[in-house]
Amino acid sequence: MAKIPEAQNRLFKNVFVCKKCQSKMKAKPIQILEGKVKCRNCGKKAFRPVKKK
Repeated sequence: MAKIPEAQNRLFKNVFVCKKCQSKMKAKPIQILEGKVKCRNCGKKAFRPVKKK
């Protein structure tokens, strides 16, 4: 199966997962590192990148 670059970017680029409630969120990586982004559901500031399958 060929990997389409547009689909890869949409699914994995700038997408992070909350470490507490596992909700997905799109944000710039620099903002995640500086702690400026909060989770919509639980309010935590701890995120990890999405795991590629």
